[in-house]
Amino acid sequence: MATSSEEAKLEHFLQWLKVNGVEQRGCKIKYCNSSKGFGLFSSHDFTDGPEILLVVPLDLAITPMRVLEDPFVGPECRAMLQEGEVDDRFLIMLFLTVERLRKNSSWKPYLDMLPTTFGNPLWFTNDELSELKGTTLHRATEMQKKNLKSLFDAKVKKLAEKLLALDGNPESEVRFEDFLWANSIFWTRALNIPLPSSYMFPRAQEEQESRNYVSTENSANSENGKAHQMNNSASQESGVVSNLQGETVWIEGLVPGIDFCNHDLKAAATWEVDGTGSTTGIPFSMYLLSAGKNLQGEKEISISYGDKGNEELLYLYGFVIRDNSDDYLMIHYPMEAISDVPFSETKVQLLEAQKGELRCLLRRSLLNNGFFPESTLSGGTNDKGTGTQALNYSWSGHRKMPSYVDKLVFPDEFLSSLRTIAMNETELYEVSSLLEELVGCGGERQPSETDVRAAIWEACGDSGALQLVVDLLNMKMMELEEGSGTEDSDSELLQGAQNRENMDAHKRNRWASIVYRQGQKQLTRLFVKEAEHALELALMEGN
Repeated sequence: MATSSEEAKLEHFLQWLKVNGVEQRGCKIKYCNSSKGFGLFSSHDFTDGPEILLVVPLDLAITPMRVLEDPFVGPECRAMLQEGEVDDRFLIMLFLTVERLRKNSSWKPYLDMLPTTFGNPLWFTNDELSELKGTTLHRATEMQKKNLKSLFDAKVKKLAEKLLALDGNPESEVRFEDFLWANSIFWTRALNIPLPSSYMFPRAQEEQESRNYVSTENSANSENGKAHQMNNSASQESGVVSNLQGETVWIEGLVPGIDFCNHDLKAAATWEVDGTGSTTGIPFSMYLLSAGKNLQGEKEISISYGDKGNEELLYLYGFVIRDNSDDYLMIHYPMEAISDVPFSETKVQLLEAQKGELRCLLRRSLLNNGFFPESTLSGGTNDKGTGTQALNYSWSGHRKMPSYVDKLVFPDEFLSSLRTIAMNETELYEVSSLLEELVGCGGERQPSETDVRAAIWEACGDSGALQLVVDLLNMKMMELEEGSGTEDSDSELLQGAQNRENMDAHKRNRWASIVYRQGQKQLTRLFVKEAEHALELALMEGN
């Protein structure tokens, strides 16, 4: 339940939204719980299909253009952008950092409503972060926090304090936590907004319309010009519609109001941009549209953040989903390790020729088409195995397509890179001979990426690459278990966990970490099983 202070902030924010042209047509903002904060809820029953719930003028969105046009922070930001020192995301983060610390910011009612604590690992204590040891996310968090601290020390602190001094606060001290807050607000709330080009570049639009008008007036000087004038006017009107609806520029930004929607895979609403005002009556606006489901009483209105695995959900948003059907596992062969393999220079050249992939994203849904589909959790979508189907030919005809090709769940781009790394001297010589044969004496044709991959498969088959996959996955499991124990021990910890919504922040962070790392161990185990079986078949078939 919201405190009296939170209720006062909400009332002030609702007034601010109304003053800035936001229309709540079928929803209201209210407190959810300590883990979610505020959310959007339906204000009455919806049973007759999709309805507009909320309309926000795009002029209220915090976008890079808005920052550059701001009379206070804009000039400094424009100078930095012109010198290539910063990117669009940095502009928004700097704007949030400064505006939150200003005493008289016009954005205060909105900023006061935003969360001050987060569940993403950047905010974990050392004890909480230790729960992620052995995972990709543990290393990524340490690296990202170091990068953000370097950016803060090099650019943010000095610039933000300079701006605050100009605002009449010469004693203001900007802390790293202030910038970290802005970074988390951006990543947890920003939307990728399709803005009409005429909204993005209004001056260019006006100049185009002016040129069209002059052309129309000149054509009217002849007797036959009347028909031409009508056609040109129609063309001009069509062009405006095209600019408003067809030509778009995708921009990341925050949209106050709509950004209070929480995530649910079964979303109750979607958001869209209305360039002409024909849908909402408000040109250049974003609106929230109910997804056609019955919304009765004060049901929470959710949107979908997309098909994301727990690694991404925890890293960006600070929450996870138990038994997430969109989960994935990342494995990679370290580039620095190639220097230790025989004939490393030649192999690096072959990797470059085929644009070799040394990283592999293994989605849970791939397992549905593997050797052991019954091992996967229910609810996942099917992804076709990508195996070696593309390499359906051979120069010599001595290597036959393997019987298991349709069951391979590992992408061929990745397998081809591992084949290259695993090649022995004889196989390397054969690859060179095949490619020289393809080029021919005249050298008119250079081998394509597909040619290089096909030659490597012809010479090597799959067993060397699959052995490396098994090794990489086993190494992954060893790191995970050394960091936090076995998959079974994680299951036991989760069985004793209470309802997540009733947990304090520390317990919630620990629970999310255990769910994520258990999923990583489960996927590693399942993909090891797939790789070992494929390796066994490859060896039996001489591949």
